[in-house]
Amino acid sequence: MVKNIAVIRGDGIGPEIVEQALRVLDRVAELYGHTFNYTDVDMGGCAIDKYGDPLPEHELQKCVNSDSVLLGAVGGNKWNDVPGHMRPEKGLLRLRAGMGVYSNNRPAKIWKQLSSASPLKKEIVDKGIDFIIVRELIGGIYFGEHKTEGDVATDVLTYSESEIERIGRIGFETAQKRNKKLCSVEKSNVLDSSRLWKKVMHRLAEEYPDVELSDMLVDNCAMQIVKNPAQFDVIVTENMFGDILSDEASMITGSIGMIPSSSLGSTTCGLYEPIHGSAPDIAGKDVANPIGTILSAAMMLRFSFDMSKEAETIENAVSAYLDAGYRTADIMSEGGKLVGCKRCGELIIEKLRKG
Repeated sequence: MVKNIAVIRGDGIGPEIVEQALRVLDRVAELYGHTFNYTDVDMGGCAIDKYGDPLPEHELQKCVNSDSVLLGAVGGNKWNDVPGHMRPEKGLLRLRAGMGVYSNNRPAKIWKQLSSASPLKKEIVDKGIDFIIVRELIGGIYFGEHKTEGDVATDVLTYSESEIERIGRIGFETAQKRNKKLCSVEKSNVLDSSRLWKKVMHRLAEEYPDVELSDMLVDNCAMQIVKNPAQFDVIVTENMFGDILSDEASMITGSIGMIPSSSLGSTTCGLYEPIHGSAPDIAGKDVANPIGTILSAAMMLRFSFDMSKEAETIENAVSAYLDAGYRTADIMSEGGKLVGCKRCGELIIEKLRKG
């Protein structure tokens, strides 16, 4: 099978971690007889330096015309002083909107080998942490009107029924493939948009009788994620709430460097990226953890290319790597074998076995 992948290496540690993910993909292609063609795309700070634009239209079109997109990370202190509409992160928002990827799926799963790295008590971790946050990605306050007039600033949060329904369906369908439990998170005791959210979710629930739907206020959800994460299977929520909750969820698993994510819309062309930032303070030092990016590539194989066996091959190799005691600096613990970014990729490639 031939697939065309747009590759955004980005800024900071982005090029380092993406390089290791591509090496893993190349080995998987060899094992299973596939061909992955890569097209480099400039986005973020590097695009500002090159084009004066965080994502020029011609670069966006490379992504839209691909079978899927693999992204490292964008941004950094170098571009802190550029105008707000030109920040590297604006390129990411434009990319999401241009690709029409309205559903961001972030797994919060603790690898058994890293259970001691979680900041939660052992008795909480031992109950298990394995849930997914389905976050609406191209609506809400991030995409509403933003303005400042004198000493007053305003950001508008807007959702339509159709926007809520399409992300709600992703939530229900994801739950159907897992343990059939869906928690809808909002702030309906305060916000009109959340009251509409709750209304639509309960209407949708009638179409998915096999899924148990529950409601939770966002502040309570933030507490429950650290108090009893084992209660969750799938969480579905709006853009800003999902942004905050998914970062919280990633930290209880021990390291933000281990967490992949996928963003999908109405087609199989998705955006795949680790959830961490560009970490400019460690860029070029060969110490970054590439596993979040490698696992993002595995998610691409599974969800966009229908290559579940190939994805499982990567996940098994990561598990074998962890079993052997290898650790990058972010997950290093007593007795671990410290390795750098490049060596991490090499070791995972060595452990790839065709299933």
